Amino acid sequence: MARSFLFLLLFVPFTRQPGHLIDWNATRKLTWSDFLGNPDNNNENAALTCSNINFKYGYGTAGFNFTISCRFDKRQSWGRIKNDYVLAHEQGHFDLAEIYARKLNKALKEYHYNERTVSKDVSKIYQDLMDEHHKVQNDYDVETDHSLNKDKQQTWFKKIVDDLRKYDGYADYRK
Repeated sequence: MARSFLFLLLFVPFTRQPGHLIDWNATRKLTWSDFLGNPDNNNENAALTCSNINFKYGYGTAGFNFTISCRFDKRQSWGRIKNDYVLAHEQGHFDLAEIYARKLNKALKEYHYNERTVSKDVSKIYQDLMDEHHKVQNDYDVETDHSLNKDKQQTWFKKIVDDLRKYDGYADYRK
């Protein structure tokens, strides 16, 4: 019923956050008023969540540093069927993006900096995780039948909560 598309941006400069983007926050859940986009008439889904994981890094003789953000794009997200159940499924998509932002943070913290290969190394870390992220987002929709399979949806809700807890130690990427 609901599908999520992810815009993944690599090496995006961080400036003041535009008002149409919402940073992921454990205490700030999505509401239908956040979904400002117009439904795609060629898409039969009940809703669409657009989230993005932005990543920027720098390096030199002094070492390696990076910043990550996980955001929901209000202008690109829309809802056609607006009920609490569909909204919870869409929140699941945003939560999955947060899990992968944390996994990226973990992987980059564990990276053994090599000035000669850092660009190639970090690009591979990012691409591998984003490939996995896309697969998991797709699996979420397929296995839950876009939220229509209520048993599978409950299984995924539990998995998402468990994974957020599992990677809680890597939620500190918001500097």
